[in-house]
Amino acid sequence: MTLLNKTAWEISAGVTAVVAVAGVAAWMALRKRPTPEELELARRQLLVQSGRIVDGMLLDVCEVKADDGRTLSMLMFSYRIGGVDYECSQDVTLLSEVADPAQVRAGFPCSVRYQPGNPQNSIVVAEGWSGLRKGLPRLPIFEDADPLNLEHTKPGQD
Repeated sequence: MTLLNKTAWEISAGVTAVVAVAGVAAWMALRKRPTPEELELARRQLLVQSGRIVDGMLLDVCEVKADDGRTLSMLMFSYRIGGVDYECSQDVTLLSEVADPAQVRAGFPCSVRYQPGNPQNSIVVAEGWSGLRKGLPRLPIFEDADPLNLEHTKPGQD
């Protein structure tokens, strides 16, 4: 009788193991895999939450044809960490509300977020964060000045 119980136990354990392996294989085959856009969004969110900020320089904005026929707007930038220079690019096609490629000027400084253990993983813009600078600061004395006004009058004189 002991031999019969031992065999039943081994059979039930074997069947349970086979069912578990089949369940894991079915889950792996049928699970929803993230799209490249979802992976890029997750990368940007990680860098916004835990990335360090360093000063960088905008190099260029260019249009690149993708394999699927779309035109991508690529923002190229450089930065230095620990004496090592990095030149990277970021696709800002889907971030047009944060970064307008027409307003980006090469040679302007920017802020770059990078991953401390992997410094080449970096971004300049993301949803809710932008390392782009608006432009050169304006001095308060010149804010109301009209550059085309050739007549200089003192306030109160008409």
